Amino acid sequence: MKLLLDQNLSHRMVASLNEFYPDSTQVSLLGMGEASDKSIWEYAREEGYAIVTQDADFHEYSLLEGGPPLVIWLKCGNQPKKVMLSKLLNHRTVIEQSAIDPDTWCIELY
Repeated sequence: MKLLLDQNLSHRMVASLNEFYPDSTQVSLLGMGEASDKSIWEYAREEGYAIVTQDADFHEYSLLEGGPPLVIWLKCGNQPKKVMLSKLLNHRTVIEQSAIDPDTWCIELY
């Protein structure tokens, strides 16, 4: 499973994530730093990414459009990179199970 980190998450997290989520990236590393949420959503859908974000807009898309992509909504406020990484790594089983469940389009991590 590969993750696409939204603009509001540091590109510096990618190297640490790739051991557990191979081929993960961040939107600015793809040249999409100024892309609209809709463009990011469509890219994730076409390329098989789960979107990791702190932005409620992607939750809205999941309600309107369903999935894929899976949206992983980090609802823990502005935290250091280390805290965000630990949330994604500690919840890996839930994330992976949600990715294969056709009825799960968004998960919230606190």
